[in-house]
Amino acid sequence: MDIATLQDQSQEWIALMHRARTAMERSSRAAASKATGEDFSVVDLTSVTEAYLKALPVLMQDPLAVSEYMQSVWTDWAKAWQDAWTGQKPAVADKRFRDRLWDADPTTRGLRDSHLALEKATEAFLARLPENTKDSLRVKFYTRQFLSALAPSNNLMLNPAARKRALDTEGASVLEGFRNLVTDLERGDGRLDISTNDPTAFEVGVDLATTPGKVIYQNELMQLIQYDPQTPMQKKRPLLFVPPWINKYYIFDLRPDNSLVKYMLSQGHSVFLISWVNPTKEHANMSFEDYMTLGPLTALDKIQEATGEKRMDILGFCIGGILVTATLAYLTVKKDKRIATATTLATMVDFTDVGELGVFIDRDRLKALRAHMKETGYLENYHLQDMFSMIRENDLVWSFHVMNYLMGRKPPAFDLLFWNADSTRLPAAMLLWYLEKVYIENGLRKPGHLSMNGVPIDISQITVPMFVLATKEDHIAPWTSIYPTTQLVGDVTFVLGGSGHIAGVINPPSDRPKYGYWTRADHPDTPQEWLDGAEQHAGSWWPEWAKWIDSHSPEEPVPARKPGTGKLKPIEDAPGSYVRAK
Repeated sequence: MDIATLQDQSQEWIALMHRARTAMERSSRAAASKATGEDFSVVDLTSVTEAYLKALPVLMQDPLAVSEYMQSVWTDWAKAWQDAWTGQKPAVADKRFRDRLWDADPTTRGLRDSHLALEKATEAFLARLPENTKDSLRVKFYTRQFLSALAPSNNLMLNPAARKRALDTEGASVLEGFRNLVTDLERGDGRLDISTNDPTAFEVGVDLATTPGKVIYQNELMQLIQYDPQTPMQKKRPLLFVPPWINKYYIFDLRPDNSLVKYMLSQGHSVFLISWVNPTKEHANMSFEDYMTLGPLTALDKIQEATGEKRMDILGFCIGGILVTATLAYLTVKKDKRIATATTLATMVDFTDVGELGVFIDRDRLKALRAHMKETGYLENYHLQDMFSMIRENDLVWSFHVMNYLMGRKPPAFDLLFWNADSTRLPAAMLLWYLEKVYIENGLRKPGHLSMNGVPIDISQITVPMFVLATKEDHIAPWTSIYPTTQLVGDVTFVLGGSGHIAGVINPPSDRPKYGYWTRADHPDTPQEWLDGAEQHAGSWWPEWAKWIDSHSPEEPVPARKPGTGKLKPIEDAPGSYVRAK
């Protein structure tokens, strides 16, 4: 390295240190506010502490088990180092240690394998805690968070790939990593907002959400998009997409080669889609009922007005699927038969077992959330992002810590992660009602427990044929918690996709398919029984779904419908203005 470069780096280090000091002061103040409860945090330190205090006597009441745990830790730790120095290299599938440099010398092998041994022994020890209690779940969850943070892969001096890169770049990667850290601290304004994507890689309406269409209606909660036809004839029944309002709608319309909207247009469907508003304080009093009334119910009215059709198909994803299910139950009571088929993707209607999301949500957190949103009128988007990331901490937190800060690299351009970071706020009234009535009280599965627009609903009375998709590795809506829909609703076709909550849904047909799916005609009592007898298929579930809709569509096709030719005139081109609001 020449003198000029060294001087430039030295000056940049000094400048970054000044910026880092200011950012860390803000972070310290923010952390103190969250720790004392002055500011809302998804992590409730009081409940976590109480969980450990309750678990400790349970774990310690059997001295023999404690002794066995300590012995297991020591034995496995010692064996890991012995194997490392004798050249024995057991296979390691953990993605944190996939770089071959972890096998390069005994020290790195020992660090890796001894840490994995500690994680394994601790998991076995904590399995002694009572099952299916929130306190046990919290202890297991936060212990895993602690051990994941301690992994040698997260330490610059212990990670061999990061050390090598620092040497190869003559320290430039360390400087770049520190710059990335300071930038993320500044952007978070008191919180570490880890970059998971390149924010300049895509532009909505230019690179993503480019399927041609028109906004044909809008109200205070949504814009309704009608897409240009891609076939000369179309199915008689229009198809309405209801996306989640936790994120933007264009998960359904990313790039042309993985757009579910474009795919269904190519299959001859007349596609309409709701684009939700990004709420502000003005939307604080918008309720779940408002989302139903101003969302799918209004959309059905406007689609009927635009096309003249009285029967339609509908699809909902995640919380959009919960809204679709509640709407179906409401329309059943009202004897409204406009919906011919319904599809839900990654949607739970039974919240008996919510998986690790349960560590974050209880009535105490609801009380804190209510106090927080009394001032703001909404929940900021990053709270949910943090919560979902912690459930898959190694993939969604620590992998980016290594890439951004230790390796000094920028995240690659990836449409799914770009969309995931482009999330929205949530209005106070809707969120509080949803968390209490649907999530905590599990009211959607209880006949008459919930009322929509003053009408008690019962999802068991739904007779509309439903296509229910779950994904096998979903960390937000576990597939085993989606499967009970088959026992609660009458006419259900259940399909299990591969991969997780997003990638398993956005799995287009391809010459090189990534994930398969499973099907089975009957519905045994338990998810595992269903899977044991299910048939596995290669490729995308999209054609399976298109075939299912066709099997419920006896009507003759009609000439293709172009936006604006009906009674509703275009307001603006798709993707519309609501989706662009940050």
